[in-house]
Amino acid sequence: MSKNLSAKERIILALDVDTLEEAKGLVQELKNHVGIFKVGLQLFSAVGPDVFKMIQEEGGKIYFDGKYCDIPNTVAQASVNIVKHGVDFLNINILGSSKMISKTVKAVRETSKKMDRENPLILGVTLLTSYGQRTLTEELGICSNIGDYSLKLAQIAKENGLDGVVATAEDSIKIREALGDDFIIVCPAVRPTWSIVDDQVRVVTPADAIKANVDYMVVGRPIRNAEDKVSAAQLIINEIEETIA
Repeated sequence: MSKNLSAKERIILALDVDTLEEAKGLVQELKNHVGIFKVGLQLFSAVGPDVFKMIQEEGGKIYFDGKYCDIPNTVAQASVNIVKHGVDFLNINILGSSKMISKTVKAVRETSKKMDRENPLILGVTLLTSYGQRTLTEELGICSNIGDYSLKLAQIAKENGLDGVVATAEDSIKIREALGDDFIIVCPAVRPTWSIVDDQVRVVTPADAIKANVDYMVVGRPIRNAEDKVSAAQLIINEIEETIA
């Protein structure tokens, strides 16, 4: 776990909106209250890479949440194209195979070197937070315990050069113990106790995430849909600071 990160720096705001105008409004309002802005498929498929330029012009950091999963060459080249836009973080799906991961890592690192820029952090997605044990076992036919399976995926990620993973706080406890403090963990689906769970199955509070030794946490609707977004962000910052203390 990165001990030197401030509470604000740990918060990744999910820009899950449909227009560049909405995204820009959120970035301008919250750039001093969160650390990173996450661009997912909803926004990217609507406005494309213009959103990256906008966030950079506002002085924000970018996490591209594309969860790419395809044949190795396709994912490697798609990731290279994303890196050319100057993102700070990106992710790929670990289920795409070790070959896909290693090829992507190599291509991204080579591209960054040619661009004379710092390597972006490349994360591996373990299991979606909409998955529960029933989905894993009954629908996908995977008989492993969901936490054990997530750890196995994280091990594949580290062995093939990824900087870290996206995993729930519950799964992160085992991942941190097994893979060490230098391995980055991003926790999705973080919901303060005062917010609504929505469509997520495995959700945690900011305090839970910190206690599980994650580095970053993704927060979307609790901030984005709040009447006072800055105050909502500050409540989460306060909870993180109280837990760290």
